[in-house]
Amino acid sequence: MSIFVGNLSYEISQEDLVEVFQDYGKVKRVHIPIDKATSRKRGFAFVEMESKAQEAAAIEALDGADWMGRSIKVNEARDREERAPFNDREERAPFNGGGGDRKKRY
Repeated sequence: MSIFVGNLSYEISQEDLVEVFQDYGKVKRVHIPIDKATSRKRGFAFVEMESKAQEAAAIEALDGADWMGRSIKVNEARDREERAPFNDREERAPFNGGGGDRKKRY
């Protein structure tokens, strides 16, 4: 299991998260995703702990807690949804090139 931690400050570090979560057990891994386009932290992280019991205790204690001026969201991480590549998505609107029905000016 992994813990999702949301609504984090963009200034957060791995050390900050370890410091908070170690009160509930041994932290095995912390991952803070970075936006590829901007190279900035995305405002959420994933924390893995040594046991499910430790993770459950951390979730219970920290969900909704005020930390670094924000009310953080802490819950069990869900598996990533499988998504079709952009070109294969059925739900998207057909691309018509944009511009509507403009009349030629010449």
